[in-house]
Amino acid sequence: MWPSRARPDRGIFVADQAEAMRRAGVDLDVHHFEPGGAAAYLRGAARLAGRRGGQYDVIHSHFGLSAWVALAARGRVRAVTFHGTDLNHPRSRRISLAALRFTDLPAAASADLAALIPPGRAKAPVQVLPCGISLERFTAFDRGQARSQLGIDPGERVILLPSDPTRPEKRTDRATELAEATGARLLTLGGIEPDRVPLFINAADLVAIPSEREGFGLALLEALACNRPVLATPTGIAGEALGGVEGALCAEWDLRTWTAAAESAFAAGTLDSGREIAGRWSADSCARKVIEAWETALSRA
Repeated sequence: MWPSRARPDRGIFVADQAEAMRRAGVDLDVHHFEPGGAAAYLRGAARLAGRRGGQYDVIHSHFGLSAWVALAARGRVRAVTFHGTDLNHPRSRRISLAALRFTDLPAAASADLAALIPPGRAKAPVQVLPCGISLERFTAFDRGQARSQLGIDPGERVILLPSDPTRPEKRTDRATELAEATGARLLTLGGIEPDRVPLFINAADLVAIPSEREGFGLALLEALACNRPVLATPTGIAGEALGGVEGALCAEWDLRTWTAAAESAFAAGTLDSGREIAGRWSADSCARKVIEAWETALSRA
């Protein structure tokens, strides 16, 4: 879960947390490797074992399968953050949960994911430790400017599905229905460079997240940070982040309900409190929580 030249969007939130950790004063090394089958993980472990150096205070893996690669390094405390597929995919789930026997600090990106870890499998209570978002990269700016750069008619209705449309759990079909019902153009993200994502968010009238499941809900927070209206199913942190927010919707998918909410969002234009809410999950604030969890685990080691 780390950006690459071919996939600059992959794991960008982990990279954001790494930078936040360094800003907080952590002396941090990063070991990343290309994903793939078993051979890719073996190569990653071999490269990590070949590094020179002493024992780390903490070795923190992102994604359950990576915890096995991390065994190639020496450390006082081993932590892992589960992000979604590692707990939802049957084979990945079995392998990931088996790594808990070596894990001192088990964590998940959301409470929904933490609930998927069977009681008694972990050596310590499972914590909720999301990566958070970069408030520096995601900020509101003029919609007309954003649309001009993307070649979008300034008078056109635009809905953004902030995910790769080929991922079935993101329910592109629902977003398409919503766009057709409201006479809007549907934009999607997939392989878009991270620095251009705020451009798409600011160009949209609203952001729709009709997913079947979300590990955390990073796209929702990115939209809020840009003060864009958000419609989302109650997955990940949607319920916590959108509860009571005027101009936002957190509800199970229903075309009539979502169409009415979309019409209200088109009329409202922007959210007043979106960025303030998103700040609760900034990369810096989430990094501080991770550091606190490390210190507690180190005190027990």
